[in-house]
Amino acid sequence: MSQLVGKAGNSKSYAERLFSYPIVGAFAKEDARIALQIPVEELGVSFSSDALDEIYNTTKGYPYFLQEWGYHAWNIAANDVSTITADDAKNASALSIANLDKNFFRVRFDRLTPNERKYVRALAELGRKPQRSGDIANKLGKAVEQVAPLRAQLINKGMIYSPAHGDIAFTVPLFEEFLIREIPVFSAKDTY
Repeated sequence: MSQLVGKAGNSKSYAERLFSYPIVGAFAKEDARIALQIPVEELGVSFSSDALDEIYNTTKGYPYFLQEWGYHAWNIAANDVSTITADDAKNASALSIANLDKNFFRVRFDRLTPNERKYVRALAELGRKPQRSGDIANKLGKAVEQVAPLRAQLINKGMIYSPAHGDIAFTVPLFEEFLIREIPVFSAKDTY
């Protein structure tokens, strides 16, 4: 099954080959609030301000994640309530993360070679913020030049990007947390 999911993630549909798509980055906080609020207002429901803050802070405004948390928060809230609360948003996290782990993150992970997995796991080990390429290489026990091809492959696959010269970060939020759940113990010597 995991091979099928990985292959599906690598394939391009006919439509993808015909059209180019603009890159949609993370939403600003106000745009994220609007994206969550407008669809539910049409049904006489609203997110509390605290719920919107909780979802934004967790998702970092990443559009797909906003949808995921909004969907689960909506389903957790009682059918007859008019407000989705911060507790609903917090409770949506476990379901949202489980779904992302099973689908969104799994497809990304399955596309990686064992050495690429080592690189991204080392990056995850260093924390959420952008990290220096040299620090990742040190974590792997290698020279920067030795891991430069891995870095380039991962950038080409859309897993990481360079927000500033010499820095590396994940392209999607929460991927580092998935990697730590998937590979609980980091070792530069292990094959993942």
